[in-house]
Amino acid sequence: MFKRIALGISGGVDSAVAALLLKRAGYQVEGVFMRNWDSNYEAGFCSDEKDFEDATFVCRKLDIPLHRVHFIKEYWNEVFTVLLKEYESGLTPNPDILCNRYIKFDSFFEHCRKNLEVDAIATGHYANTSFGPFLEQYSENEDVRLLQPADKHKDQTFFLSQVKQFSLRRCMFPIANLMKSQVRYIAKKEGLLNVADKRDSTGICFIGKKRFQNFIEEYIETKKGFFIDIDTGQIVGEHGGLHKWTVGQRCCLANWKDAYFIFKKDLQTNNIFVVAGTKHPALWNNLCFTDKPHWIHSTPSELLDGAVLNCFFRFQHTKPLVPCRVANNSDGLTIILGRNLRALTEGQYGVFYKGNECLGSAKINSICQHLTY
Repeated sequence: MFKRIALGISGGVDSAVAALLLKRAGYQVEGVFMRNWDSNYEAGFCSDEKDFEDATFVCRKLDIPLHRVHFIKEYWNEVFTVLLKEYESGLTPNPDILCNRYIKFDSFFEHCRKNLEVDAIATGHYANTSFGPFLEQYSENEDVRLLQPADKHKDQTFFLSQVKQFSLRRCMFPIANLMKSQVRYIAKKEGLLNVADKRDSTGICFIGKKRFQNFIEEYIETKKGFFIDIDTGQIVGEHGGLHKWTVGQRCCLANWKDAYFIFKKDLQTNNIFVVAGTKHPALWNNLCFTDKPHWIHSTPSELLDGAVLNCFFRFQHTKPLVPCRVANNSDGLTIILGRNLRALTEGQYGVFYKGNECLGSAKINSICQHLTY
């Protein structure tokens, strides 16, 4: 059923080995290199020229045609402008989740289907689905489930938690059953030396080595305000814009005994409330509320029945899963965590897991604070 596959080639080791495995399995592979940021006209950084060179090397080595496509307009409209609006609203958005939802599993999928006439797409993400790494268990009459990969440390289902069903059901994850160490070993063994030891990309792709605060001020007007200690009500410093700070972040303020950390941003006064010490109780909470959730396969049966869903939660990719109870409310979801977490943040996504399955996610819109300030 699936013969012609479009693979997103990033210039990294994961997509390179994914390409190799697809070739070995007998698929006709079309490599696609995506450019989402135009550093010629916009502030910011893009390493895609070096990445494109590495992608070209890999495709030549594996005898795979490579197409270069631009989704600059789509990225600007669907991801970057949303990111700016949310920062201006005092939120802390997650551009990687938005990019996967709207670009890598939407614009990319549609482009490949219409212009390359492929049967399916593939990526080098560490993820799996109920249809299998190569869609070997594909069913036309079933919806697909997003599953965690073999390498739990590299698990990227967090970033795929908003992906839509129509593209996920026709997506292969060739490295789903491999550990990162195995991926690098295969790359070295097969002579893909330019990417075998290449460092994984981290952070927001278009910022590069720039400090985030310096980058974002080129797009959002700076409005100064005060840092205010919630315990004393005392002004302890001045900041250069709400959008430059996020909950739990350390703000380096001179002449104070204890380090201060961001507790809450006040849009009305443009002030930021801070607490002394990273273990301050105000930073730790176990109750939050979300917007309407995106369920990847289907709404969990417990929530359809008006009951409580017992599952696991994380709002940061690298943090351990925490047991939680989830219930519907009029705006979205109410989440009660099994233990307090530090710096639950409005604008971030709460991602839900049950067993080996990533159920979906919802954007956190408010945190229940256990104190008066």
